[in-house]
Amino acid sequence: MEYNTAALVVVGMALSARNRLDGTIQSIETDGIMAEVTIETTGGQTVTAVITTSSVERLGIAEGDEVNAVIKATEVMVENE
Repeated sequence: MEYNTAALVVVGMALSARNRLDGTIQSIETDGIMAEVTIETTGGQTVTAVITTSSVERLGIAEGDEVNAVIKATEVMVENE
């Protein structure tokens, strides 16, 4: 897993999210106003994001595109069974 400690700058806008994973879109499943985007990272892991269908259209993303999954979490839970 890659941890990028620099602030990410996107189209002149700085993001405070520090976790950025490079990958390729494996699938986009749309259902009404929501879309589920599955990304395979360069490390071989899978990340799934739920975003609006209009965001998919605005970003112009499709299966096979190289993208970044930018993760901003205020809370992460760890469980040991």
